[in-house]
Amino acid sequence: MAKIAVLDNNMVNMIAAGEVIERPASVVKEMLENSIDAGASKISVYVEEGGQKLITITDNGCGMSAEDIPTAFAPHATSKIRTVEDLAAIRSMGFRGEALASIASVAQVRVVSRERDSISAASLSIDCGQIGEVTPCSSDYGTTFEVRNIFYKLPARRKFLRTVNTEMGYITEHFTRIALAHNSIEMSLSHNKRQLFHLTAGQNTLERIGELFSRDIEDSLMMVSGQEKDLNVRAFISRPGVSKINNKLQYIFLNGRYIRDKFISHAIKEAYRGFIEPNKFPIAFIFIQMPFDAYDVNVHPTKTEIRFDNPNFVHSQILAVMREKLMGTNVEINASLPVREVDRSPLDEILSRVQDDREQRVTDAMESFFKHNKPASQPHFDFKPFTGGGSSGAPASPRRVSGSYRFEQSGFEPSKDLDLPQPQQYSDKTADYLQVHDTYIVVQTEQGFEIIDQHALHERIIYEQLYSRICAEEAGPLQSQRLLIPETLDVTAAEAELIEANRDVFKQLGITAEQFGPGTYAVQSFPTMLKDVNPAQFLRDVIDVISESGIKPDREKLVHHILDMASCKAAIKAGKKLSAGEIDHLLEERRQTPRCGRCPHGRPTSIQFTLKDLEKQFKRTGF
Repeated sequence: MAKIAVLDNNMVNMIAAGEVIERPASVVKEMLENSIDAGASKISVYVEEGGQKLITITDNGCGMSAEDIPTAFAPHATSKIRTVEDLAAIRSMGFRGEALASIASVAQVRVVSRERDSISAASLSIDCGQIGEVTPCSSDYGTTFEVRNIFYKLPARRKFLRTVNTEMGYITEHFTRIALAHNSIEMSLSHNKRQLFHLTAGQNTLERIGELFSRDIEDSLMMVSGQEKDLNVRAFISRPGVSKINNKLQYIFLNGRYIRDKFISHAIKEAYRGFIEPNKFPIAFIFIQMPFDAYDVNVHPTKTEIRFDNPNFVHSQILAVMREKLMGTNVEINASLPVREVDRSPLDEILSRVQDDREQRVTDAMESFFKHNKPASQPHFDFKPFTGGGSSGAPASPRRVSGSYRFEQSGFEPSKDLDLPQPQQYSDKTADYLQVHDTYIVVQTEQGFEIIDQHALHERIIYEQLYSRICAEEAGPLQSQRLLIPETLDVTAAEAELIEANRDVFKQLGITAEQFGPGTYAVQSFPTMLKDVNPAQFLRDVIDVISESGIKPDREKLVHHILDMASCKAAIKAGKKLSAGEIDHLLEERRQTPRCGRCPHGRPTSIQFTLKDLEKQFKRTGF
């Protein structure tokens, strides 16, 4: 008896459905793509019980004839491609001809469709692969798909479906992806008789982002664009102060198709290197236009994975467009102070009037006192604001000004009959800054004041100095000094290979490490800029970075990682008390350092506070 048998078509379709139709959201994705390929300008999606009970998708596209409807459910039946040449440059959203056959094999399906020039519509019902008869019916032009009870004859598949809310979350995600890339189409999504989205046609991309996510996200984005050869990039990316704990708000579209690509994801991460913390993710909506024959979308049944003919070119262009915009962006952080608004009750109004009346009586008394007791000279208040600050966030050259009111005695004393505070004595010593907890420096600005993280700021300054000396054109190695007593460290055979393989990088950094015996290396020379850093421990950390992060092949990235680490180790530490001269020098270097709003790891170096912020907190808005 023969052991090999040919499976029937329905069994083949049910197996294929495991790749194409993973859950109800897969049905929504495939049907939406079919509606777009049909030229629809209006699509509505209605779902019950997270799609497990019912999915209905209606469009006003070109529709199908009565003859084409049953053929559309045959395996590998499609109107999208005809020849091998078509497969090499796919322009449609769908093309495999697997979706309808797979859906019809695992659910109850009813389709009603009418072409624009037809006087009637046609209907067809299929129950898990059992095809009924095509019958005439009444309907508007376009197509309506009803998919009921998905996997109801496949309990092993159905039991793996999640809760209604979880499955609806997947459906909403696929709806969002389609809607973002096709804002010329009117789209709606409803669940259990409740409308979730109604997106009008003709919205711009930012408006649609605001509708699908939030107005806060819409307001946090800035647009970047660029074109090189046949590659056009348009993106909406978050400002450096906005980030997320995961990459769920990173959407990439290629010629209107949502895709996932490791090269582009890496370009996004690299673009924000130094602008956000390494464990955070920026928001990015990237829209790429390029020739259809420059990539292959026929890689996976879900059509979200693609292969570029030249992935390095795509990576470099997206990185360049985003990085250029970020480098020219103000990265200062403005403080957001909580303001609690409390409704004023009638009692509040009465107390407020009593307080105003009391203050007025005190003012009248003061005026009467000074009218009848004129001193030899009036009290003098001398307050000079610090005039630093600017668009780059760096203050002007430090200037010794008064940071507080100075009350100069003029020979008189207020009457003891009035309950007034005595004038406070201040020393003549003045300063334009204040170090708090030996960690933060408070500097007065024209708009208010700012708080500087001394370690983060010094990190950026050292990083830029190191980078300019190493990576600038015609730059030589860092100035180094030979150690009087070499520092040694034990290494494994693999670590020794890493040291030898990256000797040119170490040389450029001003580090000389030689083998000192079996399993031992000695640091012979070390950069003078890192005089306070332990040479052996630094080399150990560099080896760990190379071996753990897998960045050995990328020399530029390796240099940046080493400079990040070097600047962190050499920078002023939190908790270190600084003299006035040291603070002056730090602020002066800040003024001369580019991109000083963020440390190399992406943390802010300062936070801005405005007088308006303070007035809100102290309820001085009426003054």
